[in-house]
Amino acid sequence: MTELQPPAVDATALAARFAARAADSGDADVAYAVVDTPAGRVVAARTPTGLVRLAYEDFNGGLDRVLESLAVRLSPRIVEAPARLDDTRRELDEYFAGTRHAFDVPIDWTLTTPFARRVLQATAAIPFGQTSTYAQIAAAAGSPRGARPTGNALGSNPIPIIVPCHRVLATGGGLGGYTGGLSRKELLLGIEGVLLG
Repeated sequence: MTELQPPAVDATALAARFAARAADSGDADVAYAVVDTPAGRVVAARTPTGLVRLAYEDFNGGLDRVLESLAVRLSPRIVEAPARLDDTRRELDEYFAGTRHAFDVPIDWTLTTPFARRVLQATAAIPFGQTSTYAQIAAAAGSPRGARPTGNALGSNPIPIIVPCHRVLATGGGLGGYTGGLSRKELLLGIEGVLLG
């Protein structure tokens, strides 16, 4: 007598079906996707409120570290759901193609402190192709003597590119810093036609 074997299970397909069902049903609190850009691979994550994280994969310890941080700070209910980030992917593609000058994706500011939120919202108001200084952003955020804490808030920007901290320069016109590395800051400014001399 032949023993019946259970049908083979395709674990990858099963995981994909589970992820799609969780994303569609709202069972996941955070959806993420990895997006390839000319500035490198980024991990994009959104909540029902909006985009909560855009992390340079190589500057943030890799995908696992980014997801671990989101699990600790937001929720362990995270699912890979690229379709839920199609708007972010499309807007990034348009930005890098030079056809988008302002982002429309909704933002979830949950990962920021009240001060950092003011700094980042002031930064988000800098128009495409223009720059500001740390001191100007500090003043716009209500802390005119807070250039150093403003720099710290910009350095911990959870949504670079879309919240354009690359547009903030040192008072003397130098690049200042950038969490993704200065070569990325130069690339983004170059896309926007900002020439540094």
